[in-house]
Amino acid sequence: MSSTASTSPLSSRLSASRGSRRLLGRLLGATGLILLVLFVSLPGTLHAGEHPIDQRVKALPQKYQDFLRRVDLLISDEEWEAFLSLQEDYERDAFIERFWRVRDPDPKTARNELKDRWDARLTYVLDNYPDKNDERGRMFLLNGPPTTVLKSRCTKLYPMEAWVWRQSEALGHELGIVFYQHYGAGPYRVWAPFEGLGALFDTWSSPSTPATLQEIALGCPDGDKLAAVVGWVLQQKNLGFDSMLARIDDSIKPPSGEWVDTFESYSTRLPPDAATFDAELTIDYPGSRQSRTVTQGVISVPVSAIGAAELAGNRSYNLVLNGEVLLDGELFESFRYKFDYPASEIQNGIVPLIFERALRPNHYTLVVKAEDLSSHRYFRAEREIDVPEVHGAVPKPGPRDETTARLLSEANALLSEGQTSLRLVRPRGELLTDMIRFNTLVVGDGVDHVTFSLDGQQVLTDKKPPYSVELNLGSLPRTHSLRATAYDTGGVELASDEILVNAGGTRFRVHLTEPRRGKVYTDSLRAAVELEVPAGAKVDRVELYVDETKVATLYGAPWSQPIVLPPALRGSMAYVRAVAYLQDGNSTEDTVFINAPDYMEEVDVQFVELYATVLDRAGHPVDGLTRDQFHVFEEDQQQQILRFEQVRDLPIHAGILMDVSASMSDRIEGTRQAALQFYQQIVRPKDRAALITFNDYPNLAVKFTNSVDALAGGLAGLKAERGTSLWDSIIFSLYYFNGIKGQKALLILSDGEDESSRFGFDDALEYARRAGVTIYTIGLDLPRGVARKHLARLAEETGGRSYFIDSTDGLGAIYQQVEKELRSQYLIAYQSSDTDTSGAFRHVRLDVDRRDLEVKTMTGYYP
Repeated sequence: MSSTASTSPLSSRLSASRGSRRLLGRLLGATGLILLVLFVSLPGTLHAGEHPIDQRVKALPQKYQDFLRRVDLLISDEEWEAFLSLQEDYERDAFIERFWRVRDPDPKTARNELKDRWDARLTYVLDNYPDKNDERGRMFLLNGPPTTVLKSRCTKLYPMEAWVWRQSEALGHELGIVFYQHYGAGPYRVWAPFEGLGALFDTWSSPSTPATLQEIALGCPDGDKLAAVVGWVLQQKNLGFDSMLARIDDSIKPPSGEWVDTFESYSTRLPPDAATFDAELTIDYPGSRQSRTVTQGVISVPVSAIGAAELAGNRSYNLVLNGEVLLDGELFESFRYKFDYPASEIQNGIVPLIFERALRPNHYTLVVKAEDLSSHRYFRAEREIDVPEVHGAVPKPGPRDETTARLLSEANALLSEGQTSLRLVRPRGELLTDMIRFNTLVVGDGVDHVTFSLDGQQVLTDKKPPYSVELNLGSLPRTHSLRATAYDTGGVELASDEILVNAGGTRFRVHLTEPRRGKVYTDSLRAAVELEVPAGAKVDRVELYVDETKVATLYGAPWSQPIVLPPALRGSMAYVRAVAYLQDGNSTEDTVFINAPDYMEEVDVQFVELYATVLDRAGHPVDGLTRDQFHVFEEDQQQQILRFEQVRDLPIHAGILMDVSASMSDRIEGTRQAALQFYQQIVRPKDRAALITFNDYPNLAVKFTNSVDALAGGLAGLKAERGTSLWDSIIFSLYYFNGIKGQKALLILSDGEDESSRFGFDDALEYARRAGVTIYTIGLDLPRGVARKHLARLAEETGGRSYFIDSTDGLGAIYQQVEKELRSQYLIAYQSSDTDTSGAFRHVRLDVDRRDLEVKTMTGYYP
């Protein structure tokens, strides 16, 4: 070649040519569009992994064929096969809705931004590149709109276009691609450097001499720009142009196939050649919830038709129930239950699978499928139902197994009692102190009075609506438990509610509103659950137990289930337990005793959990210790260890409280990089981390999340200014941890003494003792004195460690050490033998048998 391209950046060379004319077009905002190109496609576009249009596709209604063509570039093989396996249009519609929903970049908004942008981009491609084999459309979708497009108007060249992206969405860096029409006809295709320059030249109008870049530069309008792009592509010949194209093709990353598994797990389709069993489905309408009618179904399964699981001498029947409710031929809702019945509790040879939905009066189609997990046989039924409007007395049950009908009548009777409900209304604001009024919202008749209890102690009985209480919460924003209970004139509990005052919005709580404490249940009861879920978290399931026997698993609202009591427990004292699980594995539970004698009071058993780190003389965590090597003392009284394990996989909630006062201006970059490294090391799928910054006031920069990108974004915009409010910020941070269970750690980084806090060190220390959060303090270039002593004591009292360093260079090693300790802790739990109800601080000591080891855990707690 007689001419070669410059090695300067391609976009710079284009800008400099022809008097630095401005580039054509503007790159659309990359944020969000990067997500877009991962999941979008041109209808009919072909690529290496294209799915053949087989007979199954041709058999589909046209709109579903169009959908598959539309998403060919983004649909995974698993999704493709799952879609083609669907038999009903309502299933396909639900699949498509879910297909786009799992690709929504911001599910919190009403719009699916990705899908909206895709529609606009698709319209552009169809208008400008209608031929499905035109590779310009494909590259437009994969890389986003080009920064500039240069079209050849030169008779020596085949029709040609040169596209340049300052930043390709697929590759993340500069990209140039040349498209041309071979022999001047047909769709445009990508020109590859190994084809040589001659492939671009029209052999009829060009001389027989070898083609050169100079001919393009001097012989064509905008030739210097075209030559720059062609030359850039030629340079990629030895840099792997073909592998770069392959990377563009592979840039589409479908979401995890887990959503397909979940979608199919709710299906009511029977597997091919599935064995079946006979059962009876009956539908009743035993009551209402507000404007909806409770639709109750019972599948009576003969034990002779299914198998039993046997484990360690115990026999049980285990079945999964899937259901779908269709309205006007479309999927209205789906539901899933799991039932576990010990064989000893089965009566008359019938296993009752009981499910409920709250539906507005209308005509529906109900489809149910029950799977026996032992024999892998199925029952399936489809039923047209007309849901009536129900008020007043419970209608007479329809025909069904007499025993089940009788047993359920007690649970269903509650639906006709008017359903009294009570809710405590949270006051506005955070960090509540001093005198605060708490109001209730009571719905229903029959309430005679409402009692209020603060931290387990009754403080007021109010007999006049609106029922409320005014409480003095003190000068320190401590966490309190407030409970309100409504009673009738006979002292029978009608409803109750409980809230955590000064919780930080991260609380995960399950509350059994039914059964009611103190009420007698003979044959059956209704378990009803209310959930309080941290922002952004999703509930995976709720498991219901009678004593320690799991009787049902609910996978979606309404979180309510009738439970038939086993013969041994009818009228006898027992307890109902609800355990709720988040999708990340976190769990919480609530327990209610039933049929308890009047003289029995529910005792608040103090179950104490200690997260302990054991260090050798070099300060390294020690693994492999056993339960027998530990001894727990509370107020010098030895306690019995009830739970012991070395923690490795439990979720961790870790927060960094970072000083961004003016004195940190020269250290911001170092602290930012060290914090980012810590987040990258510690955050696993089940973990959560947060960033809280402070100067003369605290700021929650990033809420608890497992997104390292979000945490990095919070670190990016830091600016050092103003004074230092250390103690207020510590209390604010610990407040944010309220309601979180399990491993909790707060890393405090500061370079100065407190200057402007409302609260003092003693307040912060008391708050830390109550919070159950392990605190690690890092003093940065902090002189010896009171400030050092205070930080060291905070760490010591909560089971953490204190560090004092001269510069940010040592932060990385400290964060690594903290991360290692949090992954190497021991969980030791005991039931306190102390019956003192004064609420005084209880000192705790944890010893280990080896003298060469040091144990670090909290020094005590407030009951």
